[in-house]
Amino acid sequence: MTEAETATALMTAMTRLRARLRAESAPTDMSLTWSQITTLARIVREGPTTTSALAQAEHVRRQSMAETVARLRADGLITADQDPNDGRKTLLSATREGRSLTLAIPAARTTWLEQAVRTLLDADEQQTLLAGAAIMDRIADSDV
Repeated sequence: MTEAETATALMTAMTRLRARLRAESAPTDMSLTWSQITTLARIVREGPTTTSALAQAEHVRRQSMAETVARLRADGLITADQDPNDGRKTLLSATREGRSLTLAIPAARTTWLEQAVRTLLDADEQQTLLAGAAIMDRIADSDV
């Protein structure tokens, strides 16, 4: 298999898995997009941050992140406060509702994925998948 074929197969598999995880983990009454959910999770995980820092971390344009942040604010999932150390900056923080939502979504996603791994994969395949996850993280973190 060539590098191009490998890249295509990986992108296809990731897209399909992401769609399935989204379907398995999203409450039926939730209308947030995947990027809004991942942004909210990052704010919860990393604490107060700026829109620019979020855009850089999520690999999107600042304008796109500003739209995501606006939706999260409108839904009451995050707040925006002036940075006490630099009045020109606005720090974004998760609300109690935002934190609760980020706990519920991964729990549902993890439950489904654990069941799929346990049911479909033998021990060797599980080790291969774990190694593949580490490789994918390395690729995602690279400067290439």
